[in-house]
Amino acid sequence: MPACETKYFGRVRYEDGVTVQFAGGLPGFETLHCFLLLEDAARKPVVFLQSLEDPHLCFLTVPVWSVDPGYHLKIPDDDLRALGLAPDRQPAIGTEVICLAIVSVAADGTSTANLLAPVVIRRNSGMAVQAVRDDAQYGSRHLLLGPVEEAPCW
Repeated sequence: MPACETKYFGRVRYEDGVTVQFAGGLPGFETLHCFLLLEDAARKPVVFLQSLEDPHLCFLTVPVWSVDPGYHLKIPDDDLRALGLAPDRQPAIGTEVICLAIVSVAADGTSTANLLAPVVIRRNSGMAVQAVRDDAQYGSRHLLLGPVEEAPCW
């Protein structure tokens, strides 16, 4: 069973065939292609997207439906082809693809999710893209949590 070292999770063992493959990498990380999805029941709905090539790189993601239950995909034709899908229809979230929003946390504790460019993973192959929408229906900074205030001390 393969294993990888990670900054946040220590040594992680995983089964062959469960990796997520980005043929073109991710925007800003084009040289990194192979990732693992790591989940922890205590942290649901958070899904960690851990690089197998850089132990220090791990993206915090959540399923798009946990942010917007009515979310609809709009994957560009080139990305559909990269996933091995026909460009004549959008795939179904959950059955055909996993759709994750990358989460960002600002210095003030504000958390946002990128619904404009979700990570889309084809379930049966593990092929993935970060599919940037060509419409303005969703933004890259959908508010999840406002600034975290310190609790008063009594």
